[in-house]
Order: sequence, then structure tokens, then C-alpha cells
Amino acid sequence: MNSSPRTPLPAIPRSREDDFSKEIVEARRALARRVTGRELPHVFGRSVAPEEARGNVENFIGFAQVPIGIAGPLLVDTSAGVREVIVPLATTEGAMVASYSRGMSWIHASGGAVARVVREGLSQHPVLVFETINEAVAAREIALQMKPQFEAITAAITSHGRLVEVAPKVLGRRLILRLVFTTGDAIGINMAAHATDLCAAELAKRTQPKERYVHGQDVEKRAHASGAIEGRGRSVGAEVVLRRELLKERARCTPESMVAILETYRIGFAELGTQNQMVQSANGLAALFLATGQDPAYVTESCCGQLDFSLTDGGDLRAGVWIPSMLVGTVGGGSGQGTAAECLDLLGCRGSGTANTFAEIAAAMVLAGDLSLMAAFCSHEFVEAHESLGRNRPPK
Repeated sequence: MNSSPRTPLPAIPRSREDDFSKEIVEARRALARRVTGRELPHVFGRSVAPEEARGNVENFIGFAQVPIGIAGPLLVDTSAGVREVIVPLATTEGAMVASYSRGMSWIHASGGAVARVVREGLSQHPVLVFETINEAVAAREIALQMKPQFEAITAAITSHGRLVEVAPKVLGRRLILRLVFTTGDAIGINMAAHATDLCAAELAKRTQPKERYVHGQDVEKRAHASGAIEGRGRSVGAEVVLRRELLKERARCTPESMVAILETYRIGFAELGTQNQMVQSANGLAALFLATGQDPAYVTESCCGQLDFSLTDGGDLRAGVWIPSMLVGTVGGGSGQGTAAECLDLLGCRGSGTANTFAEIAAAMVLAGDLSLMAAFCSHEFVEAHESLGRNRPPK
């Protein structure tokens, strides 16, 4: 891992007697102030002005209140350098934040995770319907020749997005016009949809289809096999090596038991036919998305991917996650207001130039959660943890 001068963050304050007392909550808030260098009034309970919701919702009446906890510290080598962060998670599932914090502590003790975005590209898939397959084939060739024109159309409506790929596909007498865009630090759905509609309309002028629809393969906000193959949004991976001694002492399991349980899970995943071959990615990503103003419906695509455990030559555990379709943004949408902006400040990922770092931190967080949960399965501590921390615990 790269080295950089920094003051390590302390452990997150906790109390065994009453972890919701005024004093311990204030201690955690003090840590959040230290990390961000400012107050977080909305996270700490101040109401948000109704006008801040303009453009994000219709028929407005108020704001949902979901508890936010902090997990970490998480140490991760990102493409922007080494980051040590506390991760805000909005959830009502007891034991979840504790599980992620546990995995993050193992990663921290192992020198940190390494995470990288290796590909960016938001795909759109309109369809043109023709009378015959021959017409669809001819239209495909015309679409390929029109890439410079499509690039100019895109450049005319955005200074941040760019068309990077034109990959039309014939399905019988239908042509799927697959277009791929980079979107800067936004998710960029509206921009890409606008540019795509203009490009498809221009192709229709040239080819005269019977029908034209905005979606020919509606991949938006659903798990799909092509996302696992082609990727969508930001394709990101994270990895770490956990020492054998650490697993034995802190997780009460061994590298061999972790590899063995994942082998069994993979057999089950294969029978299910699922693209989500991690164990609790949806948990952490949903909570992170809610906290940071992401569109939570994109969890359906973002939670899909692979978990990878193997033994190193020295008998330690090498662990990694691969998430081919992480759909996140640090500008636009709901990311710039209220609690979302403050939670992005906690991560140091608010505004331009931070979306890849945010995706890399998210991938490392997913890895931490999966390590913790798989270890709990191996040590048979999963049910006990939920009984003591989760919904089954009676309120005081």
C-alpha cells in the first residue's frame, strides 16, 4: 500500500452500558466533526428546508428519517491516494453497522485494502423496429458510420458527458442501438438518456424504422447478465490479504474455512442463477446510498458481482470483490443537499473529481462486510450477533 503522512483516526467511541446515551452519541459526533472539519447540522437532527427538495420529488410533504450510524475507520488505497474514512450507513437493520465495522477493523489491521475503478461507461439501449432482418442489418452498418455525428450530438448538450462507444446489435428485425457514455462525477442517466434519444431519432431519419422506443433492452435499475459481462457505470474491485493469526484471534476462523464456505456458496449461487455472488453487498450499498443521496434503486445493479477468497503461498487469506456495475455520483441528483452532502463530506467525496474515489471506498466497504459475515457463518456466531444487537433485542 502507498504511504502518505496522516494522523490515524481513533476507534469509533462505543459504550457497553448504553450506546445511545447523550454522552456517547456526542463523542461520535465529535469524531465526525474532526473528520469533516465542520458541523453536520442535518445529520445531527436539524430539519432541512423544503425548497432543498425542489427537482428531486413531487407532492412534497417532508423527509424520511432513517438512523445513520458510522462504521470504520476504513483504510483503503484509492486511485486518489490512501484514504482513512468513517463510513456513514443509514439503516434500520440492527447488527449491520457493527458487522461492517468489524470487517473494516480487520482490513485496517492488515494494512488496508486496495481498490480501483478500472472502467467507466454508462450504457443506453434504445431499439428501432424494422420490417425485415435485412433492414435491421443495413441500419446497423449505418449506425456504426454515424459515430462522429452521435459524438457531436452528445457534445452539444453536455460539457461533462462524452459518447465513447457505439455498439449496435441486431435481434431479428430489431436493432438495439447500444451507446456508451462517460459521465464525469454524476451518474449521468438524464444526460445519457437525452443524448441517446437524439441519436436514435437521427438514425431513424436515415433508416425509416416502423417503430422507435427509448428502451430495447431495459437494463435500468435491474440485475442483468450483460451488466456482469460488460459492466455499467463504474467497474470497481477491492482486495486485501488477512493474516492467518488475525483471523484466528479476531474472527475465530481460519483462511481454509473461509475458502471452503465460499466454495459451497458458489455452488448454491450457480443453482440460483444469480448475478450477485457476494453475501451482503446489498446491505451496505443500500445503507450507503441512502446516507449519501444516491438513487437507492441502483442498488439492484450495483450489488451484483463476485466475491473471491484464496490462500496465499504463506497460508493467509487473500480476499477480493469485483463489482462491474457500480452506479454512483458525487454531483447532481440528491447528493448536494442536507444529510447527503454532509455524509459525502465524511468520506471526503463531495463534488467534482471524487466519484471514482467514492466507488472505490464503496467497494472496500462491501469487502469488509462480506469478510465479517462469512466469518460469522464459519464461527456460527451470526444468529447470536443478531439476537444481541438486532431487532430481536427488546428496547430499553
